[in-house]
Amino acid sequence: MSKIAVVTGASRGIGKGIALELGAIGMTVYVTGRSVDGGMLPGTVGETAAQIDELGGRGVALAVDHHDDAQVEAAVRRVLDEHGTIDVLVNNVFSAPDLAAWLGKPFWELPVKAWDEVIDIGCRSHYVASAFAAPSMVAAKGGLIVNVTSDGAVQYAHNVPYGVGKAAVDKMTADMAHELKPHGVAAISVWPGLVKTELVMFGAQTRDDGSQYLDLGGEGAFELGDAESPRFVGRGVAALASDPEVLAKTGRAIRVADLADEYGFTDIDGSVPRLLIRNG
Repeated sequence: MSKIAVVTGASRGIGKGIALELGAIGMTVYVTGRSVDGGMLPGTVGETAAQIDELGGRGVALAVDHHDDAQVEAAVRRVLDEHGTIDVLVNNVFSAPDLAAWLGKPFWELPVKAWDEVIDIGCRSHYVASAFAAPSMVAAKGGLIVNVTSDGAVQYAHNVPYGVGKAAVDKMTADMAHELKPHGVAAISVWPGLVKTELVMFGAQTRDDGSQYLDLGGEGAFELGDAESPRFVGRGVAALASDPEVLAKTGRAIRVADLADEYGFTDIDGSVPRLLIRNG
């Protein structure tokens, strides 16, 4: 029987890259998200599920709004009713399109809803999904929870709510790990660098020589030729999910590039990108 994974916020971007790579190692992957129809940005949960099938796994699309705890609980219950277990939970869902309008602005110029959205979807949402999934992992005496954060947890990036949210998730990971380790369950944060998601590429600018960059105003311009694909992050999570000694890493926040060095994987172009979300 294949292992069972749940990846939140997997209609596009980092979540999709993770879901695809877990599917590529033969897992059954439930993908959650609000996008069931096409919109400004490409990607739906159904399309992700179909691509997982093409890679040799089994994809199952779940329409879930992570603002609604009842929908999250129902999604977890469905997985458990169908399989009795969740081996891997990846908490990735994040309101990136909403954040885009607030990048580089001081906190006193932000609407209060900027705090609410970033902390609610991306911190609280990770806690809620974990709280619903953890009892089955504890009962099974094994499992892995991966929280997607970033180096914004330890240095300024984007704005105050963003950094606070990422730091909070890393602290939550550490404390969850403390409580879960005696039951054989690992909790780990992963730090992608700058990722060529659909949203990032939508905002990209192209020079005359064809090179692309992302201008984040006061944060500087980032060369997208140095950025990573969502599948690179996915390969890091797949490596963790395949490691029988993953419990040794529990409680840590780990850069995806460092996982690549340890486990020997590369991005889809053969590179090991090391560009973080901040220059310098």
